[in-house]
Amino acid sequence: MKKCNSTVSLVIFLAVVSITNYSFIPSSKCCFKKDTVIRDNPLAFYSAAWNAPLYNNCNTASSVTYMTKSEKNLIWTINMIRLNPLLFINTVLNNPKCSFYYMKKDKNKYFLSLVKDLQNLKPNKNYLIPDSSAFVSAKCHAYTSGINGTIGHERNPGECTKDFYGECCDYGYDDPVNILLHLLIDENISNLGHREICLSPRYLTVACSIQPHKVYGTNAVIDFKF
Repeated sequence: MKKCNSTVSLVIFLAVVSITNYSFIPSSKCCFKKDTVIRDNPLAFYSAAWNAPLYNNCNTASSVTYMTKSEKNLIWTINMIRLNPLLFINTVLNNPKCSFYYMKKDKNKYFLSLVKDLQNLKPNKNYLIPDSSAFVSAKCHAYTSGINGTIGHERNPGECTKDFYGECCDYGYDDPVNILLHLLIDENISNLGHREICLSPRYLTVACSIQPHKVYGTNAVIDFKF
């Protein structure tokens, strides 16, 4: 069992040019046992309903060669949640196997507000498409943040190019589903910026990178574009 201290989250919200957020788990609020198994469908662990052929269409990054399987699965998961938010509530958020199920039992207000937002979310069949230039932006930032042990969105001048309109950074999780759950719940983030970015229909393309982080173990950067 991975040990961590209390959950800390920090957000930088850029309202004019882009919306950017990040979230991390410092070392001690109970993180959860790592799931190192890469499944064909990342949500099939929670319910066989996700194995329906319909959800294969959500796997828009399946053929790209520049992302790892975990990174591709993260995009696949975002698209499935956006396509069928009610099934996600019923099979994942209401499932005791969910790493964040304790929040449901505790009636955590962020967890409950996510359920409400997903109940009201119109299914979106416009799947996010992988973007190679956004990937360069995301990977460089995730890699340098991990090496330097830093958090946030700022790139050192000349180090990494910014190519996104919305960015989410997460710290402490390496499993694609848990990364997204952590961002969607957005505990202690007053503007729920991660949630807004991940579920917003205005973003059309996406890329993500999951890299080691010398302080939090892992960090993930997801860059979205119009």
